[in-house]
Amino acid sequence: MAASLRLGRQGILFGLRLTQFNKCVWGLQSWQESTRHFFQSAHCLGVAPLKVQMPALSPTMAEGNIVKWLKKEGEAVAAGDALCEIETDKAVVTMDSNDDGVMAKILIEEGSRNIPLGTLIALMVEEGQDWKQVEMPPPEAAAAPSEAPPAPQAATPPPAQAAPPTPKPTSGPLRLSPAARHILDSHGLDPKLATATGPRGLITKEDAMNLLKASPDAKLISPVVAPPPTAPSPAAPTAAPAPAAAPPPPGSRPNVPPLSVPGKPGTPGTFTEIPATNIRRVIAQRLTQSKTTIPHAYATVDCDVAAVMLLRKELAKEQIKVSVNDFIIKAAAVTLKEMPEVNVTWSGDGAHELDTIHIAIAVATDRGLITPIIKDAANKGVQEISANAKMLAQKARDGKLLPEEYQGGSFSISNLGMFGISGFSAVINPPQACILAVGTSRQELQLSDDEQGLRTRQLMTVTLSSDGRLVDDELASRFLDKFRANLEQPQRMAVA
Repeated sequence: MAASLRLGRQGILFGLRLTQFNKCVWGLQSWQESTRHFFQSAHCLGVAPLKVQMPALSPTMAEGNIVKWLKKEGEAVAAGDALCEIETDKAVVTMDSNDDGVMAKILIEEGSRNIPLGTLIALMVEEGQDWKQVEMPPPEAAAAPSEAPPAPQAATPPPAQAAPPTPKPTSGPLRLSPAARHILDSHGLDPKLATATGPRGLITKEDAMNLLKASPDAKLISPVVAPPPTAPSPAAPTAAPAPAAAPPPPGSRPNVPPLSVPGKPGTPGTFTEIPATNIRRVIAQRLTQSKTTIPHAYATVDCDVAAVMLLRKELAKEQIKVSVNDFIIKAAAVTLKEMPEVNVTWSGDGAHELDTIHIAIAVATDRGLITPIIKDAANKGVQEISANAKMLAQKARDGKLLPEEYQGGSFSISNLGMFGISGFSAVINPPQACILAVGTSRQELQLSDDEQGLRTRQLMTVTLSSDGRLVDDELASRFLDKFRANLEQPQRMAVA
């Protein structure tokens, strides 16, 4: 009986202690939850951002320029809304949002240029969150500027050796290669001390390196070569000190032309540096690629456009306005349909025959030349081609072309006839095989077919630039002959 009472009392005491322990544990858990909620709140760590990065808006785009922001900080953004206008290597394209939220922070301002792909340009937050408490991402790890550059050679005395012979100063006008000029200017060396070994006295990169090795202090300046002394005249005052450097010989050009000063008239030898846009840089790259990798062949023919001129006048009476260039586009498309062996492109493994006929037309804009595309031109009428060409040309000048409106194409046409150019040769737009250069029309008197009199012909010169790997001279000649027949007889295009 006593043992039972003792066990019961111990059980009650154990139960009371367990209850107190649970209360302590529950209080600790509540404190932990409160602490965790405090540290995860927006007031401490900030709101997790939605990152907006520089996108690739064209296949050849490597960097872009931000032209204008269309959303402000704190403004609501819905999926599909325009965030900003970005200048790519082709045109100015509007960047749309992929998420709903609020614009929290603009990291790259308007007018910023040469922004690489993937660069963080803005931050957004989700709807309902405080955009002012957005969490800023850590800055990218950059090389520490405190890292000292490698010690120059002059810091440690070189081993004892025979002194190098003093180089002979170069006389006469200096001619330096770009690499030699860069080395000499970077190390403060006088180019007159270099021994020229290049053709016609050209100072090469090796000459500059030899002078650098012979000048450990890298700040060697040539002694001033004073003119021979002349007998002072009795009336002359005391001679002034010699100038710091002898004037360059007449006819020589400066080594590095000085920069022109804004607001002051340019002096001989000055220049003004003009920053190149993305479009200009891409045009330069593609033109260089075309002329260095594509074997261009040229063929020229004169076309009589009198029938086209007459047909235009008849259509104008019915309020249908079309240009000669619209007929040229139609004639080229129909000829490509009749000769599919010309409707090809070049790739690394050979020729690719295309199933569609998309004609690219060259349009000059303030940003550079761009080639919007008239798709399926062979299956469209001249009036529809005219409407498409006007719409695409206006969008190109406004910088509003979509990527699908200028990418691709199987054949290009460049028309300078409206500028009075009689004939020219255009550069092929890779990977296309041909481009047709069109000049202005002119009137010429020729013998009639029966050779009994004269007749007036309205002639227009067109030149076909073709890729010799794909279109040989015989094929190019047949193409131009058929193109001329289609243009001189517009009714043939309707039948074809």
